[in-house]
Amino acid sequence: MVWGFVTCGPNEALVVSGCGYSRPLLVPGGRAFAWPGIQDIRRISLNTMTLQVESINVYTSQGVPISVTGIAQVKIQGQNEEMLAAACEMFLGKPTSEIQQIALLTLEGHQRAIMGSMTVEEIYKDRKKFSKQVFKVASSDLVNMGIAVVSYTLKDVRDEQGYLTSLGMARTAEVKRDARIGEAEARKDAQIKEAIAEEERMASRFLNDIEIAKAQRDFELKKATYDVEVHTKKAEAELAYDLQAAKTKQMIKEEEMQIKVVERTQEIAVQDQEMMRRERELEATIRRPAEAEKYRLEKLAEANRNRVVLEAEAEAESVRVRGEAEAFAIEAKARAEAEQMAKKADAWKEYKEAAMIDMLLDSLPKIVAEVAAPLSQAKKVTMVSSGNGQIGASKLTGEVLDIVTRIPELVNCMTGVDIRKFMECNKTSTVVARSGSIPSPSPRSAPTR
Repeated sequence: MVWGFVTCGPNEALVVSGCGYSRPLLVPGGRAFAWPGIQDIRRISLNTMTLQVESINVYTSQGVPISVTGIAQVKIQGQNEEMLAAACEMFLGKPTSEIQQIALLTLEGHQRAIMGSMTVEEIYKDRKKFSKQVFKVASSDLVNMGIAVVSYTLKDVRDEQGYLTSLGMARTAEVKRDARIGEAEARKDAQIKEAIAEEERMASRFLNDIEIAKAQRDFELKKATYDVEVHTKKAEAELAYDLQAAKTKQMIKEEEMQIKVVERTQEIAVQDQEMMRRERELEATIRRPAEAEKYRLEKLAEANRNRVVLEAEAEAESVRVRGEAEAFAIEAKARAEAEQMAKKADAWKEYKEAAMIDMLLDSLPKIVAEVAAPLSQAKKVTMVSSGNGQIGASKLTGEVLDIVTRIPELVNCMTGVDIRKFMECNKTSTVVARSGSIPSPSPRSAPTR
C-alpha cells in the first residue's frame, strides 16, 4: 500500500500508532493520514451490542431463590477519548463475541448483587427501581473498560418454588374478599344514605329555622356592638377635644410665663443700667467734686503758708519790721486755716454723721491707747479669782476689751450717733456694691481734716 488517507465508517474508529505518534491516534468515524507498513492501522467497532443477562436461582434478602432475565444494550463509547483509549487498550484486536462475553459477565454479577439486597416483592412490584440500580452499578464498573451501558430493562422474574404463584393466589383471594365486602358495604351505604337523606331533609328544615334565628341574633348583636363602638368613638373624640384644649391652654400659659420672664429679665437689665447710671452720677456729682475741693483747699493752704513763710523770711533782716511780719504771717496762716476749716465744715455738713464717725474712727486708736496706758505703766499686777470665770492674761485682756466695747455706747450718749448701726449699713452697702448695686458713701470718702 502507498501512503495516503485512511477512512472509516461512523460505526467504527481508526487507531493509528507507530512512527510519528507518541501515543495512538484515535479517529472515531472519519479519516486520517497514515503510512502503511511504517504505522499500524487498526479498526475497532462502535456498534451497539444486545446482551441477555440471566441470573438463575439467586437468593434474595429473604432467602427465596428466584430467576431474573434482563436485557442490556452496551457499546464502546467513541465520543469520549479517554473511554475510547481504555477500550482500545483492553479490546483492540479481540472479536465482538469476546467483548460481549466480558460485558455480559460484568452485568450478570452486578444483577446478582442487586437481587441479593432486595426482597422478592420489591423486585416483582418495583421493576423500575431494580433496573435503575443495576444500570447505575454496572455503568460505573463498565465505564473503566470504555464500555457505556445504553439501557437496561428487567424482562422477566420467575421462581421454581411457587412463591410468586402464592403471592398471586393471596392477592386474588384478597380481591374476591374485597369484592364481597364492597358489595355488602354498597348495600349498607345505600340504606344509610337513604336514611341520612331523610334525616338531612328534616335537619335542613330545622337548620333553616335555626339559621334564621341565628341571623336575627347576629344582627342584633352586631348592631349593639356597632352602637357601642359609635358611642365609644364619640366619647373618645370629646375627651380628645377636651385634652387638646387643655394642652393648648397649658401651652398658652407657658408662653405667657416665658413672656413674663423675658419682661422681668428686661426690667432687671434696665434696673442694672439705672443703678450704674446713678452710681456714675453720684461719682460725678459728689465724690469727684468733694475730692477736687479738698485738693484745691490743701493747695491753697500750702500756697498761703509758703507765701507767708517767704514773706516773713524776707522781712527777717529788718529787725524793725520783724514783729509786723510775724504778726502778718500768723494772721495769714490763721485766715488760711480758718478758710480750710470752713470748707471742711461745709463738707461735714454735707456728710453729717459720716464725717463725725470718720473723726471718731480716727480718734478710736488714741482712746484705746489711753485705756491701755495705765496697764503699760504697771510694774506688778496681782490678780485674784474666785474660780468662776477666766483667770490669768485672758482675764486682763477681757477687761481691756470690755472697756473698748463700751466706747460705741459712750459715743452714742454724747453725739447721738449709733456706730454699730452705721457699721451694719456699711457692710450691707459693701455686699450690694459687690453684687452690682450702687455703693453707699463711706465715711472714709469724707474730706480729710
